[in-house]
Amino acid sequence: MSTSNGVNISKGIDWTMVLLYAILVSIGILCIFMVEYRSGTSWVTSFLTGKTNYSKQLLFAGICGLIAIFILLSDSKLYTAFANLLYAFGILLMLLTFVIGKNINGSRSWIPLAGGFNLQPAELCKIFAALALAKFISRQDIDFSKPKSQIIAAVIALSPAALSILQNETGLALVYASFFIVMFREGLPPWILIVGFSFGALVVATLVVEPNLLAIILTAIAGLTIYVMRRMIKRNKNLLVFILLIWAVCVGVQRFAVPYIFNNVFQCYQSQRIYSMVGKDYDCSKNRSAKNERAADKAVKKPDDYNVRQSKIAIGSGGIVGRGFLKGTQTRGKYVPEQHTDFIFTSLGEAFGFIGCFVFLGIYLLMLFRIITIAERQRSTFSRVYAYSVASIMFFHITVNVCMTIGLFPIIGIPLPLISYGGSSLLTFTILIFILIRLDADRQMVLR
Repeated sequence: MSTSNGVNISKGIDWTMVLLYAILVSIGILCIFMVEYRSGTSWVTSFLTGKTNYSKQLLFAGICGLIAIFILLSDSKLYTAFANLLYAFGILLMLLTFVIGKNINGSRSWIPLAGGFNLQPAELCKIFAALALAKFISRQDIDFSKPKSQIIAAVIALSPAALSILQNETGLALVYASFFIVMFREGLPPWILIVGFSFGALVVATLVVEPNLLAIILTAIAGLTIYVMRRMIKRNKNLLVFILLIWAVCVGVQRFAVPYIFNNVFQCYQSQRIYSMVGKDYDCSKNRSAKNERAADKAVKKPDDYNVRQSKIAIGSGGIVGRGFLKGTQTRGKYVPEQHTDFIFTSLGEAFGFIGCFVFLGIYLLMLFRIITIAERQRSTFSRVYAYSVASIMFFHITVNVCMTIGLFPIIGIPLPLISYGGSSLLTFTILIFILIRLDADRQMVLR
């Protein structure tokens, strides 16, 4: 730890980021309080007992505050020096969950700690992956325009995602895809993102459009493309082969790959959630996980639709200005499942309405813009890549969680940054943000 940094802890610190962090953490504790507080009990006493989720979140916030101070007192060079070691440690922790992990809600991704607390290594590994990616891209011998460097960067980003999938944590695995935004900023070819978005559009079209009709549409598009580009094709026959190859891949994905993934790779409930997002029903009798008729019958009840339906009712009941503090009937009545974690946004929507949600999301937007501003003023590639990693992770979490609560995205268990209940999540985002603040304070240095 650097003594000089300790003496001048406030030197170079972006206090705007610190303030936005403190505001969001406070809003998070307030939201959990709105959900769980029961009238007739002393709120001061209930906060001090440590038995309620909002009192535990306050304790988590206190611990995170101490960790934040420790990070601000540390030397920025520590994060470049130990980036790869921390990444290896994070991967090791994720592997340990297969041996000593605790199963919570069907996911074996937690390591039990003393005092009844649990650690989710996949959350912490987001920090380590961001540092390792920044370390790799900032190396002087790395030319990120070369495919080899891009593949290595993708492996760094996606290795924790693969382990998350094996832990049955699909939601957290998807978060690691946000690192491709960072790689795009650093020189990843745009066509890779275009292919990714096109594949996503094809998957959605496969779910929405009848298979034979979609095959005809794809064939018509290929035929029209060949007609429009006929003169170019006459000069270069390889162009025709390329168009026909793309057509064959698209039809293959639509007719065989997507059905196989939904019926044999995904669990019944996962396929059901995705289908319900586009307003379709999934037949679980086709799914490998539906071993008997009872499993198929259970799918008809559509329990996941209940979560989203109650979430929409809660947010919609808030109207323009909301029902008011501690006056929400849906969230306080515990009609919304997981309302203190994944569906915490519903408490804001019901209590403070559209205006409250608009202001709240505005705070998030300010933080994201601030992080991007910080990223672009760095002299060091390491600091810039890390800053964009933080922005990408937060953007992914915010977008997916909010869309999830209003039915625009499948329920995949993504917490709302700094708001949702949970020590692992709050600790992860605290460390992510304050390492960024520490690096920014030393932005005149060139770190590698």
